[in-house]
Amino acid sequence: MPCWGETMKLTTKQLTLCAVLTALALALSYVENFLPLSLAVPLPGVKLGLANIVTVFALYALGVGQAFLILIARCTLGALFAGNLNALLFSLLGGLAAMAIMALLSRSRRLSIYGVSVGGAAAHNCGQVAAAILTLGNTAPLYYLPLLLGVSLFTGALTGFAAGILFRALEHTSLMKA
Repeated sequence: MPCWGETMKLTTKQLTLCAVLTALALALSYVENFLPLSLAVPLPGVKLGLANIVTVFALYALGVGQAFLILIARCTLGALFAGNLNALLFSLLGGLAAMAIMALLSRSRRLSIYGVSVGGAAAHNCGQVAAAILTLGNTAPLYYLPLLLGVSLFTGALTGFAAGILFRALEHTSLMKA
């Protein structure tokens, strides 16, 4: 696995898998827009983070480098497809914060995929609040952060649970043996 400073060379199989996972993450993100989550959790901006299932899966199955590429592609393409480049700042800051924390936490033998995923969800919310602070030019969004962190316990656990199911379903495939 190359370090951050080294060039990452992907095989055709790895590049294809990254493309498929990016497409899956985009599809999950799109489908999530149709879920009436606001009926259950009446907080603005709260999402389940279904696309993060792919990020957690890629982190564990492919490593930090390829998970990072998938995340950047998903955030960029999602903002372009939605026609909302302002959303790119929120998506990137949230995604990069989540990826950094999950990469660090995944090295701990004491944390399961659930703990790593909850940490990523919390970091994602922190990154998005940082984007809101940059966009608005004041610190008012910090007051919303405790509510978001509370919700991240649920959304992160859900993401970890779904990624765990995915791992169990794929444990006998060549993808998981590599």
